[in-house]
Amino acid sequence: MRQQPIRSNPAASQNTNPRAPLVKRSLAAALAVALAGGAIAAQTNPAPVGPLAGLPGFSEVAERVTPAVVNVQVTSESGRSMAFQGHPGMPENMPVPEYFQRFFDERGQARPHRVQGQGSGFLVDAAGHIVTNNHVIDGATQVTVVLNDGSSHQARVVGRDAKTDLALLKIEVDRPLAYVELGDSSKARVGDWVLAVGNPFGLGGSVNAGIISARGRDIHSGPYDDYLQIDAAINRGNSGGPLFDTAGRVIGVNTAIYSPTGGNVGIGFAIPVETVRQVVTDLRENGRVARGWLGVNIQEVTPELAAGLGLEEAEGVVVADVVPDGPASQTDLRVGDVILSANGTRLASYKDLPRLVAATRAGAPMKLELRRDGQPHRVTVTVGSMPSEDSQASLGNDGGQSAEPPRLGLHLAPLTPELRLQRGLNADQTGVLVARVEPNSPAAKAGIEPGSLISMVGAEPIASPDQLVEAVRKAAEEQRKALILRVERDGRALFVAVPLTA
Repeated sequence: MRQQPIRSNPAASQNTNPRAPLVKRSLAAALAVALAGGAIAAQTNPAPVGPLAGLPGFSEVAERVTPAVVNVQVTSESGRSMAFQGHPGMPENMPVPEYFQRFFDERGQARPHRVQGQGSGFLVDAAGHIVTNNHVIDGATQVTVVLNDGSSHQARVVGRDAKTDLALLKIEVDRPLAYVELGDSSKARVGDWVLAVGNPFGLGGSVNAGIISARGRDIHSGPYDDYLQIDAAINRGNSGGPLFDTAGRVIGVNTAIYSPTGGNVGIGFAIPVETVRQVVTDLRENGRVARGWLGVNIQEVTPELAAGLGLEEAEGVVVADVVPDGPASQTDLRVGDVILSANGTRLASYKDLPRLVAATRAGAPMKLELRRDGQPHRVTVTVGSMPSEDSQASLGNDGGQSAEPPRLGLHLAPLTPELRLQRGLNADQTGVLVARVEPNSPAAKAGIEPGSLISMVGAEPIASPDQLVEAVRKAAEEQRKALILRVERDGRALFVAVPLTA
């Protein structure tokens, strides 16, 4: 705060108060002390505080970028089984309150009803392509985009990628739209100012400023976690919104918060723009992300493993299994090999290898340096294409038969090494992962949820989506009314009967 000098008051000099000389003597003494020992200043009328030097202003950036930030509204159909009878912790034949009876039918199953949700997104070109989070639009039957001017547009999902939690939408407009440019998050440093922008309720842009708190955060949400940690507030509905640097360039997509209290505590996470650029390019060109695949199951080298393997340091990854018919099975790579580097990049973390392989195009060679029986060894693997994660377990017409074969409404993913790593599953775990469940489908009505693991059909274990498709086909030929699946989720396993409807 700036200090004001002491000013004389003419009225005070004409004061007739007999105590005035005492006041003057006290003032003179105070001034003498100030001159002798230090600066003492009195301020009777505080001066206005000027702008603080060194702090940035975001008004120009916010004004320039908010027209390109949109609100994403989604509608989905919920028909998941929520039966009270037999539910863990609930007594059998428990009476259902009248309020809940409106949502349940006579069998105790939830009636299909619409569920609304929303998030944010941002335009990346004038033609109407919009980036948002996959979790914002996952399971949506309808997606609506509200622009900053308040106009609403139906959106088409061009493609989505659950591994990185990114999705690309497209709206059709008859005019060029305002959009933002992708920057370079690799140059962003801890301590740099950033601006998180969202459009959470369709009311227009909302901005929050903060700094980058950390880089390279792994929040265990996927096999390719590499988040920017920020302290700019990411509030409800801001998921999918852009993170800007002070020049107004996108350096990330706001995705998640750490919230032990349920509210914002200043710990947010954004997907780096380098990941966004690569994923958006693939989604725009192909509708899906093409990733490389080695066909190995790996695990971290712990200090105990390092000692047992004769390694001086706990580094690299151990090959726990080589997938039959995978790219690595065509080479000399063996179970027990310790991979130390890939294409010259040292593996500091067991997640480094999946990231490097995923970023490599199919057909490209990958040179692996490893330790085998304590001796250095080299293996070159031709990277393959990762198996599709959206193999649909449903059947079309076969040979022109009169009745259409049954459809479960499940979209399944094979258990790749990356998915085992992400889910914390053992290398010998078999089954297929439920990537998506179609609303109001037989699988949805049976209570199967995305993220579940289907490990058996009846009494037979399964290891691929094709095996489940074949089991559905066989059950249809035998005219069975339901298919029994063993479903695992959150550490619990139970058998579920899925109706086979034509």
